[in-house]
Amino acid sequence: MDTFESFLRTAPGEDLFAKCGRLCAALGTGAGAAARGLALRAAGPVGPRTLLAAPGEKPRPFLMFGSNSYLNLGTHPAVVEGARRALERYGYGAGAVSLYAGATDLVRELEARIADFCGTEDAIVFAGGYATNVGVLSALCGPGDEIVNDSANHASIFDGTRLSGADAKVFLHGRADRLGRLLARPPAGGGGRLVATDGVFSMNGDLAPLGRIAPLVRAAGARLLVDDAHGIGVAGPTGRGTAEACGVRDLVDLHVGMLSKAPAGLGGFCAARREVVAHLRLYARTYFFSTAMPPPVAGGLVEAFRLLAADAAGRRELLRNVAALRARLAAAGFELGPGGAGIVPVYVRDEARLAALHADLLAAGLYCNLVSYPACRRKECRLRLCAMKSHSPADVEEAAAILAALGRRHGVVP
Repeated sequence: MDTFESFLRTAPGEDLFAKCGRLCAALGTGAGAAARGLALRAAGPVGPRTLLAAPGEKPRPFLMFGSNSYLNLGTHPAVVEGARRALERYGYGAGAVSLYAGATDLVRELEARIADFCGTEDAIVFAGGYATNVGVLSALCGPGDEIVNDSANHASIFDGTRLSGADAKVFLHGRADRLGRLLARPPAGGGGRLVATDGVFSMNGDLAPLGRIAPLVRAAGARLLVDDAHGIGVAGPTGRGTAEACGVRDLVDLHVGMLSKAPAGLGGFCAARREVVAHLRLYARTYFFSTAMPPPVAGGLVEAFRLLAADAAGRRELLRNVAALRARLAAAGFELGPGGAGIVPVYVRDEARLAALHADLLAAGLYCNLVSYPACRRKECRLRLCAMKSHSPADVEEAAAILAALGRRHGVVP
C-alpha cells in the first residue's frame, strides 16, 4: 500500500519526475481519498457558511470549522476599509524588497504596532509566514550554536534549524524536565543556544508550558523564541498570546507570530530588542531577498492590530464558542485534545477511518481539517476543528450533531 513516503524519493534508475506520475496515479484510486479532502477551493469570503468547491464541482455552502481566521478580521469592515485605502493610495504590489524601498510607511506603522502589542523595542515583518521562522533562525544561529526544539514544533522551525547549520536538539513535547536536562550541558560547539517552541501547537491545540520553560532558559543563559502563530489575538487575558497567558512575556527574547491566523492577513513577524531586529533586516535572507508585503495587506493589518491592541476583535465570543464546541463533542464521547485557544482536535487514530469520516463530513456540508502523517503520527491522526467568533450557538450545535452522527456511523464514538 502506498504511503506518504512512497513518493518522497526518486527510485534507482527513475526519471526525476517519475514519482510525480506515480503520485497522480495513486490519487486517482481509493488511496487518494484523504488527499481529495484537501483540494477544496474557497469561492467567497470565509465565514460561518463558506462557499467551497471541489475540483470539477460547483461551489456550495459549507459549515466552516476549518479556518484559522478565528476572529473573522478578514471581513471586518475597518480592516477591509484599511486595505481599500491602501490599494487606492499605493496600488496592489510593493515592487521591491524591503531594503530597496519596497516597504511602505504602512509596513513601518505595522511593525511599530506589533512591537507595542508584544511589549518590545522593535519588530520586523516578513512577507511570508513560513519564511519568518526560516529567516529568523538561519540569521541568528549558525555552526557552533545550538537550537533546542520541542518535538511538536512547526515544520518551519525545524527547516530553519536545518538551514542555520546549528547543532539541533529536540525534547519531548511539552516536557520542561527533558528540556532542563538538555540545558544542564553546555552547547557542544561552544556557541550560543536558542530554545524554540510553538506557543499554541497547531495540530494539538495545547499551550506550551512557558511558565516552566522560560525560567529554565533564562537560568541557563540561553535565548527563547516563541512562535505564537495560533495564540496571537486569542490566548492570554488580553489576547497577547501564550507568554501573556503564562505570565512570562518579559522572559521571551523573540516573539514570533503569523499574520495569517487571527490577524487574517499574510506574512509573519519577529518582535525583539532593537539591535536584534536591525540584525535580522540585514541577515535574514527570506527578508532581504523577498519582495515586501503588498500595501493592501499591510493596510488591513494595521487596522487588525488596532483592534487586537484594544482587545476589541471578538476574543471573548470566540472562546465562548470553543468552550461550547468542546463540551458538546465531549458529551458525544469523542476523544479531544487539550484546549486553550481556538483549536479543537478530535482524535480518530486510524487513517482509513479518518479519511472515510472526513469524506462523509464533506458530503454532509461540514468542513474541518484532516490531520494525518506527516503532520502527526499515524496513530494520532485526527480531525482539527477551528471555531470562529462569528459562529452562532446554532452553528456549533449543528456541527457537533453532524460529527456525533457520523462518528457513530464510523465507529469513532459509541
